[in-house]
Amino acid sequence: MKKARIAVLVSGGGTNLQALIDAQMRGELGGGEIVAVISSKEGAYALQRGAKVGIPGYVIPRKQFDSNRAMTVALVEKLKELEIDLVVLAGCMVIFTNELVEAYPNAVMNVHPALIPSFCGEGFYGLHVHEAALAYGVKLSGATVHFVSEECDGGPIIAQKAVPVMENDTPETLQHRIMEQAEWKLLPEAVSLFCQGRLSVNGRTVIIKEKD
Repeated sequence: MKKARIAVLVSGGGTNLQALIDAQMRGELGGGEIVAVISSKEGAYALQRGAKVGIPGYVIPRKQFDSNRAMTVALVEKLKELEIDLVVLAGCMVIFTNELVEAYPNAVMNVHPALIPSFCGEGFYGLHVHEAALAYGVKLSGATVHFVSEECDGGPIIAQKAVPVMENDTPETLQHRIMEQAEWKLLPEAVSLFCQGRLSVNGRTVIIKEKD
């Protein structure tokens, strides 16, 4: 079985990218290989994280396009040129249009910092998610890795992990706990399962096959 070629899409610091790089260095990506870091912003620190370990970086700046659709079409062209098998959204702050999902059905993954279907969809990104969770008074939050569909944060769920909310939490402390305890663990695990060919989708349900 050939190695799955992975592109990681970023916009900022790239902490989830770093979790994937670390997993790859430990041989824990199921035989997959990150072959591209693609940023929607010039100067994103995530590009440096990739460069440090020899992963090529590319910039497709959102500001150069007059619409998300135009950017998505350019992105798909680049992904096809690079012969990408799996696309991972790791803190990429662009809502891509249907062309991406049509080109990569059940092969685009996103990590969301809440337990979907709570605190998700349009407007729920970054610290806004944790502000909403604290305002609602939930006792548990967490992270979700899901396949990307045409609906924002609405694709089939691959993995979830709950994280406790503390009484004295701020959005920042909750964000960090969810990253550390959930996002940085779940995302490499989900990517590994994909690269091992162990994920299949039946309607809204992701089925994880047992190891051979």
